[in-house]
Amino acid sequence: MSTVGLSEATIRHISAMKHEPSWMLDIRLEAYHEFVRRPMPDFGPDLSSLDFSTIDYYHPVGEQVVDNWDQIPDEIKQTYQEIGLPEAEQRYLAGSQAQTDSTAIYNRLKEEWQSQGVIFTDTDTALRQHPDLFREYFGTVVSSRDNKFAALNTAVWSGGSFIYVPPDVHLTIPLQAYFLIDVSNVGQFERSLIIADRGSTVQYVEGCSAPVFSRNTLHAAVVEVIVKPHARARYTTIQNWSTNVINLTTQRMLVEEEGIGEWIDGNIGSQLTMKYPCLVLAERGARGNILSLATAKSGQKQDNGGKAIHLAPDTSSTVVAKSICSGDGSSTYRGEIVIDDQAANARSATKCDTLLLSGDSLSNTYPTSVIKRSDANLSHEATTGRINEWQLFYLMSRGLDEDEATGLIIQGFIEPIISNLPMEYAVELNRLIELSMEGSVG
Repeated sequence: MSTVGLSEATIRHISAMKHEPSWMLDIRLEAYHEFVRRPMPDFGPDLSSLDFSTIDYYHPVGEQVVDNWDQIPDEIKQTYQEIGLPEAEQRYLAGSQAQTDSTAIYNRLKEEWQSQGVIFTDTDTALRQHPDLFREYFGTVVSSRDNKFAALNTAVWSGGSFIYVPPDVHLTIPLQAYFLIDVSNVGQFERSLIIADRGSTVQYVEGCSAPVFSRNTLHAAVVEVIVKPHARARYTTIQNWSTNVINLTTQRMLVEEEGIGEWIDGNIGSQLTMKYPCLVLAERGARGNILSLATAKSGQKQDNGGKAIHLAPDTSSTVVAKSICSGDGSSTYRGEIVIDDQAANARSATKCDTLLLSGDSLSNTYPTSVIKRSDANLSHEATTGRINEWQLFYLMSRGLDEDEATGLIIQGFIEPIISNLPMEYAVELNRLIELSMEGSVG
């Protein structure tokens, strides 16, 4: 049976191919009906070009996940070698994972962390090997009723990363996963679930890319992160999708007592992106940060931002959003801060800045604040501007040409994001931004 086109029969077929338990099929079917009931979003970029009847919802690559790089087929291995994944695994990572289209093809965790009880695997394997842990947390932070595309993901999800860090275990180097769309008209719907148990620490880095296809491709992921009391989790995304990918992702992190949750979100590619990393500060003393960076060149629409929901006393959040627009590219900051009536002494600060590199670029800012307490401490700052001519003149007077001077100014502009990345990823993100902005000033 084909998995092109969305129907109840498609859902049943995907679940049967994966040999899933009946309770997961029930979750999928409920989510499918929720997706059908919900209208398309009435805000943000135009999504009318999406045709759900022509998407292939499940395209497996390979029959099993391997932990030996030499076992990956040569034609797939070459792609990952070009982006440096094997080298990064050897030099910088506690573990790595690779997914092409609908399925994970490679997964490995260093013995040092396995011996401490850390679980790092793809989500399909987690469902089979850790069903009780999986069922306890799946859908508790992002449910199928959250939004239309969260419902779609819940109905057809495949692959993604599953991480569990036991109490008081501290991963001192990152885990990484890389997601690649390699076939035209295949949707990618990974589902990632990360649990940092009490007093633990984890840092996860995700990279995404796709070649240019002749028609639009849909990426609709869901990420759920649970940060237990006194734990800390950082989730970093560097997405460099091709310009025919429509990227609609739901990311939410639940932070419990005295925990720290962090989103670092870099969006370089895609035709359009709608993504708003969210922090739910659920218990006393929970803290969180969202650092977001988006670049939009001609033909691109970036609709990004961040949400922080304060539900308990003494919680704090910081949202820093940076965007760079060139050509006729457009960038929108869409943020929301909620301070509930139980969130005594809550603090939140938002700063969003846009750098316009051409006269046709467009920037919008739509902040929303829902404040239910008089003792809340809230600030919001936003700026939009062009390259400072005096800065440009000064740098060029020191022997730099205009492109080199502009590059230095852009690096300074994005420094708050770059400085929070491991060095090797900061260098890569700087390189991607430099390539995406090449020849954009005017």
